[in-house]
Amino acid sequence: MNKTFPTAILLSLLLTPAHAQKDSLTYQLDNIVVTGTRSTADIENLPATVTVIGRKTLTETQRTNVLPTLAEYVPGLFVTSRGMLGYGVSDGAAGTISMRGLSSSQGRFMVLIDGHPQYQGIFGHSISDSYQTMLADHIEVMRGPASTLYGSNAMGGVINIVTRKMQSDGVKTDIHLGGGSYGTFQGELTNRVRSGKFYSVVSGQYGRTDNNRPRMGFEQYGGYVKLGYDMSKNWSAYADINITHFNASYPGSVQVPVYDARQWITRGVASAVVSNDYGNTSGAISVYYNFGRHKINDGYEDGESPKDYYFRSNDALAGLSIYQNFKLLPGNHTTIGLDYQHIYGKAWNSDRASGETISTIGHENENEIAGYVDVRQDLLSWLTLSAGIRFDHHSQSGTEWVPRGGIVTRVIRNGEIKAMVSKGFRNPSIREMYFWKPANDELRPERIMNYELSWTHKLPTAGLSYGINLYYMKGSNIIQQQMIDGRPMNVNTGAIENSGAELELGWRINNCWQVNGNYSLLHMHNPIVGAPESKLWLGADYTSGRWNVNGGLQYISGLYTQTGANEVKENVVLLNATVSYRASRMIQLWAKGENLLAQKYEINYGYPMPKATFMGGVNLSF
Repeated sequence: MNKTFPTAILLSLLLTPAHAQKDSLTYQLDNIVVTGTRSTADIENLPATVTVIGRKTLTETQRTNVLPTLAEYVPGLFVTSRGMLGYGVSDGAAGTISMRGLSSSQGRFMVLIDGHPQYQGIFGHSISDSYQTMLADHIEVMRGPASTLYGSNAMGGVINIVTRKMQSDGVKTDIHLGGGSYGTFQGELTNRVRSGKFYSVVSGQYGRTDNNRPRMGFEQYGGYVKLGYDMSKNWSAYADINITHFNASYPGSVQVPVYDARQWITRGVASAVVSNDYGNTSGAISVYYNFGRHKINDGYEDGESPKDYYFRSNDALAGLSIYQNFKLLPGNHTTIGLDYQHIYGKAWNSDRASGETISTIGHENENEIAGYVDVRQDLLSWLTLSAGIRFDHHSQSGTEWVPRGGIVTRVIRNGEIKAMVSKGFRNPSIREMYFWKPANDELRPERIMNYELSWTHKLPTAGLSYGINLYYMKGSNIIQQQMIDGRPMNVNTGAIENSGAELELGWRINNCWQVNGNYSLLHMHNPIVGAPESKLWLGADYTSGRWNVNGGLQYISGLYTQTGANEVKENVVLLNATVSYRASRMIQLWAKGENLLAQKYEINYGYPMPKATFMGGVNLSF
């Protein structure tokens, strides 16, 4: 096959033993993704920049959350952190995902699970503690606007977590246990079953840590259940539910300590999907319900009295998605789709002692309906054109047209030049329009235009693949606060202008050694917190017999922890390593260390990160 593999795919294939590839990485053998088109497509034919991370890559560093691994393997992507385990929400929270300077904390980058949007209904941001490794078969990351296919909040791109299933008949059970620094413990159990046309996945997870500062403990537990049935060779269906609950403490910054600050957060998502595949046409209809229950005590500072109330909120994002793909002509792929979303949010303050409502902050509903068409056509053996458009109507902020277009030229064997122009947008959140004093119900959508040019090349005989990507984006109508008539108000007066470059490299040296790397350079006209100006990742894997050693060196520079008059930047070099030993077919022993150079640094201002940390554990498979 003359396919172009992203670095992460190539490395995962090289590192996976032949007997394991069929179960965990079959999709990679055909270099197929779904995020960029809503249909299965070869990456070489897509003008969009998509990186795929396989399950082996996600699990070999023994992390229970997918985001730290994505921050290493995906150029342009960065995730804020504050300790060993847990991101939290509200004041002092970490887990902000930034892509090319567009932040999930402001609703400008979106996480999907099986193509379904995942974000908090009131604030519009992702909840990063929800994205557990136990869910993922593989992850597809689309860098750059994905709003034509996925609507609001995808203006900077998307992370699509594709959930696991059982491919062949049988029963498989996996147990992951580990413990280490600061009283950290992590445990996962997953059972997968297939019997003929029926399959199931049942997973459970528990984790806890004291973290590296007093009053910053974190505890999380959750579960996932998926039931599927292949009704025929053309039709299949599944339903799943994922619930996670975490308790987090918030110590405040080292400059301004906070006491008695705690969070009790429950997040969940349920979905049901019926899909069809007749070769020349395929599609799906799905319903999903994403919900959250939050109880937060923001604590008190020195000289203040403890708060006598909790902030409480309920939110939900319910949706319907219908799409169908057609091959109308030779070399043609056309997708027609319809999306509907109902967004709900309620917030109030309740008495800590009695639980009675003290004051109501707001109770609002919004609706959004959209239709889209996306067309890709092979004109010649070396030329593919694509174009798409979305009509999106929001019940409060109005109507938005969202186009995109691109071209792929295969100028040499295994080499492609790609160019793309795409629009992204974000509807204002319930908080921005209705809750608290800056609220303004006349806000309009934020908009951004992105221009991208890339070159990718694979040299199979040398075991080498590389790519370079250049982009420029300019946004308008960005929501920010200004003083109007003596009070702060959210208004559409801000602007975004970012540009940058991204490089990727993968090289299989021999049967034992593989190396990979990526580098991203970002220039922001208006800098934001949590988006480094440059990020370099160099990784290496060594496999011999029962042993596997995985290591990575990351250099981060120009990371803003504060902007404005009191601007603060961080530069840091981080070294991580994981060693595993296959003691038997059922037992794998592992140990890992992070920040092995014991660097002193901060990602969230006032929250020093731990120095060198260590963990060890065992994985059981039977």
